[in-house]
Amino acid sequence: MSNVPHIPAIRLGRNYESLDKVEVKDHRSGAVLATVSQVNGGIVKRDMAKIGTARECLRGFTVEQLIERSSKAGELFLNGTLPLGDQGHTQSPQQYVETLSLTSGLPHVMVRRNMSKIHYALTHMPFVLNGLSRGLDLSVLDKGFGEQFGTKLSFMPTCQALGLVMPSNSPAVNSLWIPAIALKTPVVIKPGKEEPWTPYRLIQAFIAAGVPAEAFGFYPTDHDGAATILNQSGRALIFGDKSTTQQYASNPAIQIHGPGWSKILVGEDCIENWRDYIDVMVSAISDNGGRSCINASAVVVPRYAAEIADALAQKLGPVGPTTPEDENARLSGFANPKMADYIDGQIDEGLKTPGAEDVTAKYRGGPRKVVFEGGTYMRPTIVRCDSFQHPLANREFLCPYASVVTASPSEVLHQIGYTLACTAITKDPALIAKLEAYPEIERLNIGPLSTMAISWDQPHEGNMFEFLWKRRSIERAW
Repeated sequence: MSNVPHIPAIRLGRNYESLDKVEVKDHRSGAVLATVSQVNGGIVKRDMAKIGTARECLRGFTVEQLIERSSKAGELFLNGTLPLGDQGHTQSPQQYVETLSLTSGLPHVMVRRNMSKIHYALTHMPFVLNGLSRGLDLSVLDKGFGEQFGTKLSFMPTCQALGLVMPSNSPAVNSLWIPAIALKTPVVIKPGKEEPWTPYRLIQAFIAAGVPAEAFGFYPTDHDGAATILNQSGRALIFGDKSTTQQYASNPAIQIHGPGWSKILVGEDCIENWRDYIDVMVSAISDNGGRSCINASAVVVPRYAAEIADALAQKLGPVGPTTPEDENARLSGFANPKMADYIDGQIDEGLKTPGAEDVTAKYRGGPRKVVFEGGTYMRPTIVRCDSFQHPLANREFLCPYASVVTASPSEVLHQIGYTLACTAITKDPALIAKLEAYPEIERLNIGPLSTMAISWDQPHEGNMFEFLWKRRSIERAW
């Protein structure tokens, strides 16, 4: 057995070793931690033509049985020792934490936090699906029809499989697809280049819990293979920046998970008490190393922008990198140092436009981009902007970054644009009503709640039940 695990592709439930392999490395030392088989677009096309067999393997289970297996998979994912690759290697929870930290740059405490989110979703699947389906008796999906709420009901699947083009930056995004198994839908996954660990571990947990291996495809592949997964699954999720996702923006069968441009808005009625909300703002900006699309990337206020920016900078400016094992770690390293170079350059370039100031600079005591123990890190950055017209006012980066922008309440909804998660610190009924009616906000928190707050029984970046099942009319003579 090789000392370095080999992670195969999984083709309709079967391991597949390719001649073409890539190495997954420690982001600091460059040590090889695994080799991963790569498959080309032609192989993906051939398998997608037979993907109907994967759905068939789930038809023999009830939703209730798959919910039970999802819960068992959650326990195995969090606490079990599971297969890692096809050469006899196994992976304990601690080994998963350490390995993912080495390749992604996330400190151990953040990996465990992400593990807990995934575990919660898997072990609370009845709660999740009850919210997403609005209380539907899910046995209707087993029988194909039924009656509830005083009306006849029937649902049909929208796809043969759920295709997934996953990122490398945050393991918790895998919680978005896991309801698919309980909803009788196979998954076909292209893992992130530096993050095969989480989707592979989840697949092994599901299989160990009794879900047929045929329900899972795991295809480390190129752009052609990724496009095939997206276009031939029937329904798909893609994660990436705007340049990656924009070509699919008009396709309703593909959910786009790109930048969130999440924001905190403070109303006129609460702005005088802004000091009471600084800690909420800090957590919204910096939790999970600032890597989530629901991290706040802008704080919008009617006044006191300079004071609020300075208060945030005092708390975040001194934050620096630590060892991965540090339980108080707040920054993540970059698996690809060129990304840190790009972010640092984009901020510096934006600051050349008048009307903005990097308020954290005076509290940082050094450069924004730093190398620590071989890893590259971006320290927190708070930029005060005079208006939303400034190029740094509505930006999002994979690190703790936020602008503090002045905008009057009467203008704010004309300026904020698309916002995945919005925290509105206000009790003003008129402003709340406008926010509730604003179509560009997907998740709305009223009051001093972090943008990172998640309600699992509500749509979480899209309603997976409605994405995978479509209601249809039904009449029966017998």
